[in-house]
Amino acid sequence: MFTLADNHEVGKELRGTVVDALKETMTNDETIVALDADLGGASKWTDIAESFPERFINVGIAEANMVGVAAGLSLTGYTPFIHTFGPFATRRVLDQIYLSGAYGGNTLNIYDSDPGFTAGHNGGTHTTWEDIALLRSIPEVVICDAADEVQMDWIIKTFAQLNGVHYVRGNRKGVKNIYAPESTFEIGKGNLLREGQDYLIVAAGQLVSEALEVAASLEEEDMSVDVIDMFTIKPLDKALLVERIVGKKAVVTIENHSITGGLGSAVAEVLADKGLAVPLTRIGVDERFGQVGTPSFLQEEFGLTTEKILAQLKSL
Repeated sequence: MFTLADNHEVGKELRGTVVDALKETMTNDETIVALDADLGGASKWTDIAESFPERFINVGIAEANMVGVAAGLSLTGYTPFIHTFGPFATRRVLDQIYLSGAYGGNTLNIYDSDPGFTAGHNGGTHTTWEDIALLRSIPEVVICDAADEVQMDWIIKTFAQLNGVHYVRGNRKGVKNIYAPESTFEIGKGNLLREGQDYLIVAAGQLVSEALEVAASLEEEDMSVDVIDMFTIKPLDKALLVERIVGKKAVVTIENHSITGGLGSAVAEVLADKGLAVPLTRIGVDERFGQVGTPSFLQEEFGLTTEKILAQLKSL
């Protein structure tokens, strides 16, 4: 069960959350190993290397090899966690994830840091707007987008107990708190954070915070809004969507991802499959590449701030 945080201040850096969660699980489970693609400083996985040198591998800038090594470790009874930046954790190694991981029946736990606009000054080459779309096409892959440090901690510890290919994306830096400490979740189940009668907003990841702010602003204008944190994008909580869509005037999805193939597409598929004639607006990135800038500048540039989202919705 989850409860909402008392405040929405920026919390602990998510990279630190991942490291602490992994170190805890590695202390309790000797089968867990960590692999990094020469980003130990950026990810702080050098802390893991110091604490567990015999179960940490820096494969260098050889991401496809990292996935292959992780699959081999899975074959011999280990539970691997791998990290690199978003595009190198997905589109660069898609065939290895597909064949060596999912098709081969192996376990791969993938942490993608700095998705979407959070790539910042690393620019277009390090920006991924398509990672969820790519992985949604692979059978049985679990895809999560962490909203805050509490959820990220839970996701990492939960992945450590499961077999199969699991993927989580999240900013390396701190994001606004959504959940109170000790909150727990369920893979494949969305979280209804706010109840309303008129509209439904479905968000995931860092933009859950913006979704709540948008809903609060709309409430001041007598528009009653549901907000769902769909932190598991695959498998999607179709039952919750159908339940909350009934009677709504419109549905809005908000994501730090392309509107093609991501959360918005997943929700659109449910609407089509269930024959639900409710207008849908997908807010995300449309037919654009990444670019260089601070994360705050890029969030504004790609229309993903609270103010830009509100302006887009009010223009409809």
